[in-house]
Amino acid sequence: MDDNWIVENLENALATWNEKLAEIWQLVSMTPQEFKGGGIWNIVVQINGALQAIGYGLLVLFFAMGLFKNTVNFQELRRPEAALRYFLHFVAAKAAVTYCMPLMLAVFDICGGIVSTVAGQMGGMAGNVGTLPGEISAAIGNVGFLASLPLWLVTILGSLFITVLSFILIMTVYSRFFKLYIYTALAPVPIAAFGSGETAATGKAFLKGYVGVCLEGAVIVLSCLIFPHIWQRVAAVPSGSAVSMVWTYVAEMIFNMLVLVGLVKARTASCGK
Repeated sequence: MDDNWIVENLENALATWNEKLAEIWQLVSMTPQEFKGGGIWNIVVQINGALQAIGYGLLVLFFAMGLFKNTVNFQELRRPEAALRYFLHFVAAKAAVTYCMPLMLAVFDICGGIVSTVAGQMGGMAGNVGTLPGEISAAIGNVGFLASLPLWLVTILGSLFITVLSFILIMTVYSRFFKLYIYTALAPVPIAAFGSGETAATGKAFLKGYVGVCLEGAVIVLSCLIFPHIWQRVAAVPSGSAVSMVWTYVAEMIFNMLVLVGLVKARTASCGK
């Protein structure tokens, strides 16, 4: 790394950004069982199992409510087709509560396959990082002490923004895992809503939200894969004095990083709805 403090400061900020991008790829390609050694997942499994009993109770309650509301009298249940329809509905809802954990994992695996396909088609995220152009490093090295004072301010502010944005980006990815854990842990309760046609909308909304959270990984990967192509435009070294070059380069770099972070946060928020 260059001995010039200004260059070191910028390179350290870019190194932090590159490190977080690499960590993002590791996280989105990781299963909930592997995250943090699986300790959190074991707790989620225990909560899910404990809530199954509550899910069964709610299932019976919702089914009875739907049965009494849609059946004016029990004469309808004497018809074999009507009784069979209610019976199959109850069995299907009970199976959903019983096997909610495999159901949730199957949805996650499908969405994980989408993430892997997207990354595989674009060559993965390895090497998609930013580096400080040699022209700018050379220009900074030729600047005198007094002329370097504005550069110190620019690089300090730029490095601070880059570091903050990189942590915001990684926190967005981490929050996806915790949303996955919350959905999986509480799954038996909202899925029990399928016991009645009147409450089934709650179960559908829950599954829709869970699929959205799973697909957040694809949104994050695609956004990070598109970013290097935007970065190529940033990498074009501007002309002018050293101060002008650094200011223009840092400003455009931060702007494009803001676009990436904003896109990831906005799209992940919309996927979860």
